[in-house]
Amino acid sequence: MSTPRLHSLAEFLAVARHRSFTAAAAELGITPSALSQAVRLLEQRVGVTLLTRTTRSVALTEAGRRLYDRAAPGVEQIVEALRGLNGRSGEITGTVRLNVPEAAVLPVLAPVLPVFRARHPGVTVEVHVDNRLVDIVAQGFDAGIRLEEFLERDMVHVRLTEAFRFVVAGSPAYLKAHGIPERPRDLLAHDCIGFRSGPSGAPFAWELVRGKRVWRLAVRGPVVTNDAHLIVAMVEAGMGLGYLIEPLVADAFREGRLRRVLEAYAAEVPGWYLYFPSRAQMSPALRAFIDVARAVSVPSGRRHAPASERAETRCPGRGVRELVRERSSGPFLRGRVGTR
Repeated sequence: MSTPRLHSLAEFLAVARHRSFTAAAAELGITPSALSQAVRLLEQRVGVTLLTRTTRSVALTEAGRRLYDRAAPGVEQIVEALRGLNGRSGEITGTVRLNVPEAAVLPVLAPVLPVFRARHPGVTVEVHVDNRLVDIVAQGFDAGIRLEEFLERDMVHVRLTEAFRFVVAGSPAYLKAHGIPERPRDLLAHDCIGFRSGPSGAPFAWELVRGKRVWRLAVRGPVVTNDAHLIVAMVEAGMGLGYLIEPLVADAFREGRLRRVLEAYAAEVPGWYLYFPSRAQMSPALRAFIDVARAVSVPSGRRHAPASERAETRCPGRGVRELVRERSSGPFLRGRVGTR
């Protein structure tokens, strides 16, 4: 086996990251056919198949996955070092790729980006908004944001927000016309704005908690969507009740556009977390982003240990981890098909 050249590795890594020859070629500034030929030459050099190709998809083989996991951090650091030769001394350059759920974009990520840009103008941040639970390593992301209960066990994670609640809310007009639910089961008689992750996805249940008891209700209503902001808009318009992240609609509560109901049953979560693979694989750009995110977000800037070192007791609901691995997450990365 002959040793591959650096640019050959960089081309393979781009395809592996994008899972697409077309997207990778656009990033590299070459044609898809030239890139495909370059990857084939690399496979001939190393003597193994790195990618499986069909007319509609590109996937890593087991050997390709091993090469990607081991080579990506080092090659990225080399490329950043070469780019840095034309920049200011000590300036961090490169790209940070993030996978973020819709509900965390404005309240969690948006305050971080201007500060990060001011401190590290040589770094580009790519934000992919996605409500699904994805393997960030397999999908080519450097880090992601999730609720603590959905963190993978082998990921390092940093807390970005304080604890918050999921609350049931309605507009004053809706509550006046339809009454105020007093018990969780009363929601089954109300119009509720629902969430479904996709055309074939199961509807997500609303989870309410009091003491050690948990209710997971498969509610129904006039609108089902995969857009968190549309849910808020429809609740404010009086079309039904909504299951909402409390900080996301703080202004609506303060201004009287929405009212909390069943507040004694509101479920609390520890907060949003930035998570990423082992620090041994961390690029300087990602390290800088983590430092800024910690400083801008939670005032204490507490750093948490790898998820594998913590107990599973924070995860409400029996079997939730098995469930979320089988299907996409809800609009706020929370909720599952429920029982009464």
